[in-house]
Amino acid sequence: METTRGSLYLIPTRLGDNPPLEVLPISIKKIIEDIDYYIVENEKTARRFIKRISQSKSQPSLKIQVLNKYTTEDERNRFLDPCLQGISIGLLSEAGCPAIADPGADIVAMAHNTSIKVVPLVGPSSIILALMGSGMNGQSFTFNGYLPIEKSERKSKLKSLEKLSAEQNQAQIFIETPYRNMKMLEDLISVLQPNTRVCVACDLTLPTEFIRTMSANDWKQCKEDLHKRPAIFIIQKN
Repeated sequence: METTRGSLYLIPTRLGDNPPLEVLPISIKKIIEDIDYYIVENEKTARRFIKRISQSKSQPSLKIQVLNKYTTEDERNRFLDPCLQGISIGLLSEAGCPAIADPGADIVAMAHNTSIKVVPLVGPSSIILALMGSGMNGQSFTFNGYLPIEKSERKSKLKSLEKLSAEQNQAQIFIETPYRNMKMLEDLISVLQPNTRVCVACDLTLPTEFIRTMSANDWKQCKEDLHKRPAIFIIQKN
């Protein structure tokens, strides 16, 4: 008789260090209390998050597999073996929703390829929260990940995204390493047309949350310090 397969639960985490159940539904607590097997980016922070969600959860009972740039293909291919034995697994991102701008997408694809049920759970996504708060086109948008680091390449990419936004009436979303946020804002101001709308959303769900949409020209007057604050950038040229 074939063993019923376990499911892969996509478990959202916080975007910052606020109390988990301020931004996560109580259903997350029940799932975490029921699951002992996890795939995570960082074991230490994952254990801390699980402990914050459920104080009574036995830490020694946790079976944690780490998914990062050092994970070999052979290791990754065995991550879902417990599901084949009827054991459910939780997939945790470092921040926000698993598989969205996150290496967990590869694990989700593996689950589909082996007929393992995938269960996405409700939680904060900085990309979606930023778009919601931007006032830009939520009917048509593209997430572009990180833009090029090299300055001339980055400026060229910004110009092409602005052109595409105008042609498609589409919001263009991207992210930057937090310590380069101010450099990115400087490039946005210098490269984009003065009336192109720019949204910066940082520290989402935290007490220091900042979301503002203005023209590229008006951003010249903004004194907000974005340095080392996790941020989402959105541009739209109408």
